[in-house]
Amino acid sequence: MREELINQAIHAAFIEDIGDGDHSSLACIPKESIGKANLIIKDDGILAGVKIAKTIFKLFDSNISFTQFIEDGQSVKHGDIAFEVKGSSQSILACERLALNVMQRMSGIATKTNKITQLIKGTKTKILDTRKTTPNFRVFEKEAVRIGGGSNHRFALYDMVMLKDNHIDYAGGINQALTKTNKYLKSIGKNLKIIIEVRDFNELNQALNHGGFDRVMLDNFTPNELTKALGIIDNRFETEASGGITESTIRPYAETGVDYISMGALTHQINSLDLSLKAIDV
Repeated sequence: MREELINQAIHAAFIEDIGDGDHSSLACIPKESIGKANLIIKDDGILAGVKIAKTIFKLFDSNISFTQFIEDGQSVKHGDIAFEVKGSSQSILACERLALNVMQRMSGIATKTNKITQLIKGTKTKILDTRKTTPNFRVFEKEAVRIGGGSNHRFALYDMVMLKDNHIDYAGGINQALTKTNKYLKSIGKNLKIIIEVRDFNELNQALNHGGFDRVMLDNFTPNELTKALGIIDNRFETEASGGITESTIRPYAETGVDYISMGALTHQINSLDLSLKAIDV
């Protein structure tokens, strides 16, 4: 888990949500008031974000007691209680919405990811997320994919080179893009993994003839075309399929033996899990 990024994101969220104070609570809840609340599950799915929620409460008020009942990645059903918090009522109320927002979206992503991984069970293919994430929320969304049983692709632009269609077109073609990229990485002393996207068999052959990359991403290939392409690649490079792959079509893609399938839908087409933080008697 990228703890530094998580802490930064939480601090930024506090600034966004609390500003100069939670005046609703400050106005009517005594400073010395002690409260207790349970995180109640209201949907069936895969729970994600419990550790993040604990961090949210502890970063805001280190005196809050956090008792966890369900682990990240576990299946949950309506009525389950994920955790209990006890401490300053003002602190609990200040953290309530942020903890819920994070957990609801993370749990929705984990639930969807888990469903998709079950669809390709028994194959060698791993499911990857993408950079199609909510701005300033990526660290939570990618963690949710991992909790749901998927794998993380590159985190951002700085930790991997991915030469996609626009890069290739701007660079003047496959050969130029790969040559310039390898020269650039050598000049700055970085050993980053290189992925080259190909849109057809002509570009695939150009890439294979050139070399100088780690993985080939086959974009918008049909399962039959993908099978043919994998035969040409012959295990010389890692392989990734992407583009237009849905829950209803993913199994035939995985059965080709491709190493990875990347799906933006893991993070940008999800339904949040319904959760609620309810006050209980101390």
